[in-house]
Amino acid sequence: MTIHIENLSFEVIIGLLDFERTTPQRVIITLEATYAYSDNNFINYADIVLLIEEKLQLEKYALLENALLGIKTLLHTKYPKIRHLYIKISKPDIIDTCTVSLSKTWNF
Repeated sequence: MTIHIENLSFEVIIGLLDFERTTPQRVIITLEATYAYSDNNFINYADIVLLIEEKLQLEKYALLENALLGIKTLLHTKYPKIRHLYIKISKPDIIDTCTVSLSKTWNF
């Protein structure tokens, strides 16, 4: 079974620039998590959403790379049954002419 979370959007402190350290900015998270599903063995996607939001708001990462790795570690620790994980973090408002993103895929 694969959980898809697309366009999860919220504001956090993230980035290296001075204003990014004080002013929240919007991030967009896209995620795919594959795991072995059975009747009573499921992952609640609402819990994943809440975990991601709380993690990014608490940590206030300077680098997208560290935010990405932080989410991966959190989800893989909380849900060791995840076998495949794809995470993409986008900052749609940091540059006027584009959206910048960082993504990675893991197979466990």
